[in-house]
Amino acid sequence: MSQSTESTTDSNPFTKPGFIIAAALVVALIAAAVVIFLLPKGQDTTQPAPGTAASANPATTSPSATTVAGKSVCGLPSSTETALGAAPKSKWDLLGTMAVPNDPSTAGPGTVGKDGLRSCFAQSPTGALYATVNIWAASFNGYAKQVYLELSADSPSRDKAVQAIKEGKDVGSGTSPKVQVAGFIIHSYTPGTAVVELAIKSADGGYGAFSTSLLWEDGDWKLDIPAAGGGPVRQISDLGSFIPWAGV
Repeated sequence: MSQSTESTTDSNPFTKPGFIIAAALVVALIAAAVVIFLLPKGQDTTQPAPGTAASANPATTSPSATTVAGKSVCGLPSSTETALGAAPKSKWDLLGTMAVPNDPSTAGPGTVGKDGLRSCFAQSPTGALYATVNIWAASFNGYAKQVYLELSADSPSRDKAVQAIKEGKDVGSGTSPKVQVAGFIIHSYTPGTAVVELAIKSADGGYGAFSTSLLWEDGDWKLDIPAAGGGPVRQISDLGSFIPWAGV
């Protein structure tokens, strides 16, 4: 027997006002990515995203797409690869409650601020993947304000977030969702843009997936905040469409 939506929602910390208000400012994707875990495990409510097999194809490189203006702000090496067909061998650290990949001499983060915020990722598929995980881990674990101010690409959506911060609105949730990375797909990659889909696992074993767009700006990967407040978010029953990859 499935649990009622009302009782599930009332008992879940991710539906409390502080979390909803923070997520609704701009990055509603955070809330959407967590709400999927309110559904019963194993109940896949959407069809798999198209093109999920693309990341398994051998990397192909266009001669005109090997460079883009602006080298890494912290000197990390770039790559001519445009895809990842297997999980990178990664060292993992904890950022709050979430495991994040860490390879400061190759993929990043090459910079860790005094406040602990991680930035500067390599201009490569692996760098884009590492950046995606670190950005969301920061958002989920107390660094939402810094993500908007320092790790987001210039856009009207970012401007709205910055304005909200200037007005003193709380852009950080008081409740950190307990999720871990479980797998990934790189849907597209160029030296200037990347679309990375992460599979994440909740504390109760449920799986979800959401895509993130990145832009290479000022020598680093920055979050391209969606104008509509979020992209496709789906519940998944397993990792069949993803390359498994986890730190815990």
